This record gives sequence, structure tokens and C-alpha cells, in this order.
Amino acid sequence: MSSVPTLDVEQTLHVQGAQFVAGVDEVGRGALAGPVSVGIAVVDATVGPVPNKLRDSKVISRAVREDLIEPLRDWVVDYAIGHAQPLEIDEVGIVAALRLAWTRAYEDLSIKPDHVILDGKHNWIALPESDLFSQHVGIDIPVTMKVKADATCASVAAASVLAKVARDELMREAAKQFPDYGWESNVGYGSAGHMQALTDFGATEFHRRSWNLPGQSQA
Repeated sequence: MSSVPTLDVEQTLHVQGAQFVAGVDEVGRGALAGPVSVGIAVVDATVGPVPNKLRDSKVISRAVREDLIEPLRDWVVDYAIGHAQPLEIDEVGIVAALRLAWTRAYEDLSIKPDHVILDGKHNWIALPESDLFSQHVGIDIPVTMKVKADATCASVAAASVLAKVARDELMREAAKQFPDYGWESNVGYGSAGHMQALTDFGATEFHRRSWNLPGQSQA
């Protein structure tokens, strides 16, 4: 049975002085094709009850995710989604591409958060001094790391669903241009049919060519 996300962590941060708390999550990190996408969902202390059926995007169906979009847009005080494209992933690597997608989403927010809850153990938001590819000095914002935050923190679950639906739509649109790879169903991940199509037809402009893909020629 999947966890029901709550606002416990967010409310603790509000009590500690954060007016706007953002849940942040990424989707598409392990895909072979398409962008890596980062969702940000901002809440404050006055946010209403958690929308019904909100869960980590990975454990609910496409229909439930899509039905949640309007309730989530109404629930949060602001949200944004940023993408880093396959060519950018190839150029700077997946972690720097995640940071790039996060920066784009953050810059698109009208209401900037005071604190971020980030799913996982690795703070990929933080800008390392050795990052020679970045054109930004970084975003100085406190981050709380939490493993499985997408399952337990409502703002992170919201960011997960918003980003997942947006990225899936991009991949289904791309499938119309390249119909052989099954992106309308696998949304760029390494399904058996996708892997076979890479062997048969090679990689497209939507593939991450720096990855170890079957077939590396342009389709």
C-alpha cells in the first residue's frame, strides 16, 4: 500500500520561519531519450488539505496523475517545471543537467521559496565549485534532504506529479515525429521495444547519445 503524503515536514519548516516551502523532484533521470525535468511546488502555511489521491507519481496511474493536475495547480501557491534537453545532458552530464532544469524552473517562479525539500540523499541543487559548465553562480537557498520525500511530503509529491505529466506529454508529442520507439507508452525509458528500435534504427536527436545506447547512428 502506497504512503499517503502529508504536510508534516512543510509545517515544521513554516514554524521555523520559512514562509514559502518548495517541494522539488526530478523525472526522467534514467530515461534513454527526452529531457530530464524538475518540478517545483510551492506551499505556504495557509495551504488547504492535501488533494485526494496525491501520491508519488511513480505509484499512481496516468489517469490519476492527469486528473490531479488542475487540483494541484489550485492547491499550490506557485509551481514551475524546468527541462534540460538530451544535447545538454550529453554536454554537461546528468547531475549538471538536473541543476540546469532546476534553475530554469526556479527562475520561472513568481513566488520564490525560502526553503526547499529535495527527494533523495544527494543535494544536486547545490553548485559545486568545480562545475565549469555552469553559467550561474547558483541559487543560495536552504535545502532539507529527505529520502522518499516524493512518497511522504505532499509538496514533493505534487512536484513529482506536475513534472511527470509535463514530461510525458513532451515525449508523446515527440513520438509523433519518431513513431518507431514507442515513446507514447515508454516515454523514453528503456523498454524492450525501445531497445530493439535503437538496434534497428539507431539514435535520434531526442536520445542521450553520451549514454551506452544500442545503435548510435542518426535515425
